[in-house]
Amino acid sequence: MQIEGLLLDIDGVLAISWEPLPGSIEALAAFRRAQIPICLITNTTTHTRAGLAQILGDAGFAIEPSEIVTAVTATADYVRVAHPGASVFFVSDGDATDDMRGLTLVDRAADADVVVLGGASEDFSYRAVNDVFRRLMDGAPLIAMHRNLYWKTAAGWELDAGAYIAGLEAAARTEAVVCGKPSAAYFGAALDVLGLPADRAAMVGDDIVNDVEGARAAGLTGILVRTGKYREGDLSRGTPDLVVDSLADVPALLDIGR
Repeated sequence: MQIEGLLLDIDGVLAISWEPLPGSIEALAAFRRAQIPICLITNTTTHTRAGLAQILGDAGFAIEPSEIVTAVTATADYVRVAHPGASVFFVSDGDATDDMRGLTLVDRAADADVVVLGGASEDFSYRAVNDVFRRLMDGAPLIAMHRNLYWKTAAGWELDAGAYIAGLEAAARTEAVVCGKPSAAYFGAALDVLGLPADRAAMVGDDIVNDVEGARAAGLTGILVRTGKYREGDLSRGTPDLVVDSLADVPALLDIGR
């Protein structure tokens, strides 16, 4: 198995609620010393790339914004190409609108040509979701930054946008275009950052479906960590190439020490 570069998930692999997981800072430092290129590939929609780099830097991770690919940037790129000039109704957690510059954002679903959903939040009220449903029933396409069903924070399990997207797809008899993980195009954009083909890179993630199986479908090695959202029983939902306790174990896999 030839692994010359790494794609790393953030939440659940490097940190939980921005607190570093044991050994993750040291593992990243080991990758740097061994000159192994890395790219953080995340479905997090709460921050811009610059914001994520700042938060991670404050937590002890030396990361450049150019080493981060987010579902927000992938979605914005897709909308610009597939729906040029379209008006966009956007519902998400946090504020990552800086990475959506150039798009025409509107305040009401009824005024939108396309609907974009990011991470779930308190803004996913019945009224907001029902307004989206009505627009979809009138023919607007649904674009999803990701379809994660849940994630885990320091406070516990959190329901994510994938649950809403599944309901909207069923009710409106439509299918969302997914721009983040597990989209093959999204993994391709992260590989471009590494400058490596898929068969020479690995994805390290805590999500058996979106991280690991998505990466394997795109031709990468899939490494599952038993941190973050990992649960006993996940191996019945996919077949990772490798399973480790945490990111701290990955340097040894690459024979680079820590």
